[in-house]
This record gives sequence, structure tokens and C-alpha cells, in this order.
Amino acid sequence: MTGFAFDILSTDKAARRGRVTTAHGTFETPAFMATATAATVKGMLPDAVRAAGAELAIANTYHLMLRPTAERVARLGGLHAFMDWPGPIVTDSGGFQVMSLAKLRVIDERKGAVFRSHLDGSLHELSPERSMQIQHLLDSDIAMCFDECTPHPATPEQAAVSMRMSMRWAERCKTAFKPREGYALFGINQGSTYPHLRLESAAALAALELDGYGIGGLAVGEGQEVMFATLDETVPALKASIPRYLMGVGRPDDIVGAVRRGVDMFDCVMPTRSGRTGQAFTRRGTVNIRNARHLDDRRALDSECGCLACTRYSRAYLHHLFRGEEMLGPMLLTAHNMQYYQDLMRGLRGAIEQGKLDDFAAAFHEAQGRGDVEAGI
Repeated sequence: MTGFAFDILSTDKAARRGRVTTAHGTFETPAFMATATAATVKGMLPDAVRAAGAELAIANTYHLMLRPTAERVARLGGLHAFMDWPGPIVTDSGGFQVMSLAKLRVIDERKGAVFRSHLDGSLHELSPERSMQIQHLLDSDIAMCFDECTPHPATPEQAAVSMRMSMRWAERCKTAFKPREGYALFGINQGSTYPHLRLESAAALAALELDGYGIGGLAVGEGQEVMFATLDETVPALKASIPRYLMGVGRPDDIVGAVRRGVDMFDCVMPTRSGRTGQAFTRRGTVNIRNARHLDDRRALDSECGCLACTRYSRAYLHHLFRGEEMLGPMLLTAHNMQYYQDLMRGLRGAIEQGKLDDFAAAFHEAQGRGDVEAGI
């Protein structure tokens, strides 16, 4: 087993091409994680996820603590064995899900979050210490500090109170985290869209000497322009020698813009959730395969994609599957979106290596702009 490490292999302005080493192998950056919230990527077998190019999966503390419980996963050999994912795994701390899913949520600085399960109404407490315990039991390679996901919009005063409590929680997480070779703890930068709060948060996390940074509290309704402006202020304040992870992002153009600003890791339910509802991401924009215009369309979904949906089936057939509510339709579009996102990350890594990221981004945006004509949205 080797220690946790982040090696920067090449740069292009602020963007970095790197490699992260964990207890369960390596992954290349910039990276987009496969979302396995409840220990599964919905609609895909693990082998298919890996074949698409995903090297890193993310599961969720909140969901797994409720069902099947972290203790049960530990008894069954840990999350890697449980879900048949031998590679690196990140676990989200559960803070966002407490905010978005739990019932009768009460935030108490000492206890953390006190809430009722959205599944059965049972009462639970999730403190920084309990979050660390759960993530240890799950055996995730990268654990995230427990934080409060600051609601949007928030006043500067609200954002400051929330961020400072999250920074105190991060100290408690650092104390409770059990160091092991190859395992890492990431802190989460907060502060809403206020630069002075983001910088204060960055300084507090730097003092804790953690293994990486999450950037939280964005992509929650503030809009891309504000998100990028916040990253412009925040990312330069984060230690350059460890990974930076923009949490919950996102759309392909969000990812391209964030990579150009020095972000290394991403996750989002968008590719899998969109695949289940009939939206496909292509090199010419998004496609709603339910649209009647695809009824007789013999074209591939994306002629440059090597997935099964694009190499074996027509848009007309995919349209038929969704209109008929056949389960193969969501499976094929989910696999396609997974492939598209991993192809995008490979393209970004290659462009950084060649020092041509600006050209790659310009070509990406130009192609996406032709979507109305060529993709058949």
C-alpha cells in the first residue's frame, strides 16, 4: 500500500494535469467521478462504468448510514467489496443531503445535524465525529469533512456564521479522522459568493494541513457567471500542491471553465439522472430523445462516440425505447452520458498536456453552439 499523493504532471496557465495515488490505486486528473450515491451507479454495471473510463467513484455518507448502515457495510468487507469497485472511492460527508433531503432538520454546533430520515422518519444525529466514523467504516479512500451547506441566497452575515461553524467542524473532523496510509481527508471551502469569506475559509483550512480541498456551496442557483467569479477569487488562495474538488458540478461547460481555473475533480448526478429522463449530452449539445423529431431519425446519437447507444442503435430506436418506457432506454443513455463525460475529461487532460487548453475550450464552445442545428435538441 502506498501513501496518498498528488503529482502535477503538466500545467497550462492555471489548469493542471495530475495523478492522485490512493490506497486503492490511482486516478488521472482532471477527473469526473462516477456517482454511486447508494453504492451503485444507477443503470450501469461496475465493469461498464470502468470501461467508459471512470477511475473514481463517489458514494454518500447520509444515504449509506440510513441503508444498509455503515456498520453492515464494514461487516461485509467495506464499500469496495460491497459494490465491486476495486478502485478509489470518495465519500461525501452527508452535509448536503441533510440540508436537501432530511426532515425536521436542526443544526446544533455540538451535536451536528439532528434530523429525521426521509425514508422512515427515524431520528438521527450526524456530527463531525460520527461522519468520520461512518466514512472510516465504509473504507473510502477520500473522506470529506462534515460541513453545513450554506443555503443560497444567504446574506454575508448568514454565510459567515455558517462558514465559521463549518471550519470549527473541520477541526473536529481532523481530530476524529484516523490516518492510514493511502487515505485522505479533504476540507470543504465555504463562504457563499462572498470573496472575503471564501478567503477566510481557505486560510482556516490551510492551517489544518489537510490532504485536499472541496469547494462547496456553488452550483446551487447562483448562475455560472457568479460561480466562475467566485472560483477566480477562491482557487488561487487554495494550496496548489493538493487536489481541488468542485463539489456538485456539473454541466460540461461548467467543467471546462472550472478546469481552466485550476480545479482537478468534479462530481454530479447530472449525466446519470439526465440519462434516465431522456437527455443525452453530445459534442453538439444536448438532445432530448423523447422529442418527436427523432421518430424516424436513423442517425447515431453522437457520431463521434464509441458507446453502445451510438455505435449500435439509431436515434429512432432510442426514441422508441423511451416512448415505450422500456428500461433499456435509460440504461443506454446513462451509459452514453458516462462515456461522454469521461471522453470530455480525457480531452481536457490531453489539451493541458499539449498546452492547448484555450484552443480546446474554444472548439468545445463553438461545437456546443451548433447544437440546435446538428444535435436535434
